[in-house]
Amino acid sequence: MFVLELTYTAPLDAVDTVLEAHVAWLDEQYERGVFLASGRKNPRDGGVIIAVAGDRARIEEITAGDPFVTAGVCAYRVTEFVATKTAPALEAYRETL
Repeated sequence: MFVLELTYTAPLDAVDTVLEAHVAWLDEQYERGVFLASGRKNPRDGGVIIAVAGDRARIEEITAGDPFVTAGVCAYRVTEFVATKTAPALEAYRETL
């Protein structure tokens, strides 16, 4: 499982010009079963996504396609972790060491 932390690297007005494309990209990743949760940070200086994929390389490939990245308005920090304990609704994503 992965925590994807987005940090805006441009002013919010530049981020907002790409927001619609970013949301469409998010929707694609939800449809593919990659993203489990996402949202803005507070204060609004980026966002957080919880994701699942086979490996880090695949996640990095996916994040490289984010319109925020291609427009140069955000950077990603990818943290991989082993989800050994989950809420019942996320049991399918539970992992063992």
